[in-house]
Formats: sequence, structure tokens, C-alpha cells
Amino acid sequence: MEKIAWITDSTCLMDPKLAQQHQVHILPLNVIFGEKNYREGLEIGSEEFYEKMKTEPNLPTTSQPAIGSFVELYKELKKTFDKGIAIHVSAIHSGTFSTSKMAADLAEFPVEAIDSKTALYPMSQMILEGIRLQQEGKTYQEIINRIRELTARVKLFFLVDDLAHLQRGGRLNLAQFLMGSLLQIKPLLSVIDGRITPFEKIRTYKKAKERILELFDRDAKNGEASHVSILHANNYDEAKRWQEEIEGKYPHITSTISFVGPVVGVHVGPGTIGLSWFKM
Repeated sequence: MEKIAWITDSTCLMDPKLAQQHQVHILPLNVIFGEKNYREGLEIGSEEFYEKMKTEPNLPTTSQPAIGSFVELYKELKKTFDKGIAIHVSAIHSGTFSTSKMAADLAEFPVEAIDSKTALYPMSQMILEGIRLQQEGKTYQEIINRIRELTARVKLFFLVDDLAHLQRGGRLNLAQFLMGSLLQIKPLLSVIDGRITPFEKIRTYKKAKERILELFDRDAKNGEASHVSILHANNYDEAKRWQEEIEGKYPHITSTISFVGPVVGVHVGPGTIGLSWFKM
């Protein structure tokens, strides 16, 4: 059986113990406050990041891993593994995917790089699903096909507390930002084909939350929702309320609560909350 190396980037926020258990190799993206660079997950964690945002005068920026880091990793992996599968954050919002592909070519290590078209918890689930299939004895191509199928099944909806982060980070154009601010709209955002996209304009947080849960209900009541996670940017208490509501209504569904990590948090800002699942 071929030995497959699993590679991803830090935006997946996989638990370090789980990554170590399954030998998942994680390349950190960078968060930059002023002139200080921090590697996500290694030099700055989610809680520390959101605390730092309270005191820093300027919005931080982000950058992808250097190609040299990828090349070094791939050269090392080729000593032990036959092939690799790399699952990365949406290529529309980061060059990490392209850098990974170029590095694999330079290292002459066969890697199937997959654009997850998402970030955060869904990425971790794609990796774990691939590992499960590998343990079942599925072929390299069967595993790749399944993961690519999952990229089209991710549902991710979220509410941001302050549109300014998306606007300053270039994820929301100025016209959309001004319209939302002037009308005090609570935009319901989604990640569609890898891009953060305004899904609907809703006037209150309560109604926006109800709309997300309505969208989830369509899949949950038919047994088509799996790997459900409430995502939050330093908003745990509210995320816990969402979880209790979901598990109270759908006792057959197990959900998790997970952080929106530093790199994604730069763009969506503190207070953001959302829901992700796979439509199976």
C-alpha cells in the first residue's frame, strides 16, 4: 500500500494532538501586527490573537507560508512517503494553494494539492475523511475523488459583528460596506465556491441567526447534515447557545464549537459567529 503524506495549512485549526496522532503536517500562515510577524498556531493562538486586537491600533495583515518552507517540507517527506495529499484554504483568498503546488514540483515530490474552497473546521474534516478512507484501503485516486466531492458539499454561513474588517481586508467592496453601515444591515455571508459572498441582507442579528438555522434545518431534518460546527471569533458564550439550541432540536446530531483562528479572524473580525456543515 502506498504511503501517503497529509499536508495542510494552519487555517484548518486542527487540534495539535489530532494532527500528531495522524501525522498531518501543517504549514503555518502568518499574522502581522506592525513589524512583528507571528506564525499561526505556533507563535500566536486564537485567544491571544483576539486579546491583541483589542490593544493594537492598526488592523493586522496576513501572509502565506514562504515557498521555501513548503519545499523543505516536501523534500523531507519524499524520504518516507510515496505521495502526498495537500488540502489548503480557499485559493481565492490566499496564494497558499498555488505555492504548495509549485513547491511540490520544485521538490519533485508527487503531491495532489486540493483547493478546499473553504477554511477552518471543514478543512479538518476533509483531512480526517481522507485518512479514514486510507485506513480502509482505498486507493490514492479514490481518496482524492472523495475529498474533491466534499469541497462542493460544504455549507458555511456566518455573521460578522463589524463590516469594517471585511472592507479593510479587501473581502467586501466599499459600496457594500457603506450600504451595510448606513442601513445597519446584518449581512448574512456565505462561502460560495471559495469566495466570501453576501448571501442575504437582514436587518437584525436575531433574524439573521434564524435564517442560518432555517438553512441548516433543510438538511438536518432530512438527515443530510453531517460534521456540524459552530464557528466563533472570541464569542464562545453565544456559540454555546447556538450549540444547545441545535442539539436540543436535533438530538441525533452531534456538534462541535471551534474558533475562527487568527488568519481568518483578521478579515472577519472579533464577534463573528457562524455555522458549517456538509450536505451529504
